[in-house]
Amino acid sequence: MSSPHLLLIFLDGVGLGPPDPDHNPFVSAEIPNLRRLLNGHRPIAGLGPIESDRAVFIPTDARLGVEGLPQSATGQGAIVTGLNVPRLVGEHWGPLPNPPVADLIRRESLFLKLKAQGLDAALLNAYPQRYFDAIRSGHRLLSAIPLALTAADLPQMTAADLHAGRALSADLTGEGWRTQLGVPDAPVYSLPEAGQRLAELSSARAFSFFEYWLSDYAGHRGSLAQARLMLEGLDAMLGGLLDAWDDQAGLIVITSDHGNVEDLSHRHHTLNAVPTLVIGAARTEFAQGLSDLTHFAPAILNYLALA
Repeated sequence: MSSPHLLLIFLDGVGLGPPDPDHNPFVSAEIPNLRRLLNGHRPIAGLGPIESDRAVFIPTDARLGVEGLPQSATGQGAIVTGLNVPRLVGEHWGPLPNPPVADLIRRESLFLKLKAQGLDAALLNAYPQRYFDAIRSGHRLLSAIPLALTAADLPQMTAADLHAGRALSADLTGEGWRTQLGVPDAPVYSLPEAGQRLAELSSARAFSFFEYWLSDYAGHRGSLAQARLMLEGLDAMLGGLLDAWDDQAGLIVITSDHGNVEDLSHRHHTLNAVPTLVIGAARTEFAQGLSDLTHFAPAILNYLALA
């Protein structure tokens, strides 16, 4: 039997909001694949832990006992280190890591620990050349997830990886590379095909991470209709991923760092719990004791037999 593998899909800025159709796009979006995993429910506030025939759903604490609104750098830092980063640095911080947050991520990166054990790990997002140019020039800083990756001397995927089918674009389909980045020959997938591609790519290594930030963007800047379309696109991708995924061979973990898009009555982060889904045959064991953002890294290490 092959070694287990795990795909972590990180959705930036997704919380569990009230059942308000005027402000929460989860209430009205067509999300049949997600609802099937939730036994017909929608991911909203008050939905307790659920186990369906393929998934476990856990409302997950992003506040971590620290006053103030959860932020990206410290929330993502907690996910990729297993440490209560906001408590250690004395506040929620973001969007980009400040020096204390960056130091914790570099020293305790999950990617670093996986590499030390000889296991292959990758961030499946492709980045355009202009991104790398901005990093090198100092006009842009690494966000928490790429920082955790590069702390282990693992490479970020490039346009060459996108063209070779080794990585996906942040919008999943690749259409943004053509329309916004001016790369006319960028490969384009349908949303179900993008899900199938995620399944294929993650089956080739122990640990794969995919970062989806359009959810946070929709919360800060999008309309309710745009947020619904975003969620429906995610759901279509999820359908393709589920069709291609072997539950016996690996786990899919879907989670977030803080709330945002679930409450469009304002443009700020929220105090809401975030949704976590664990999909696969070993879901119950993996989810045991999982209740806040610090629990992901140790659970992943344990699942991959590193603890």
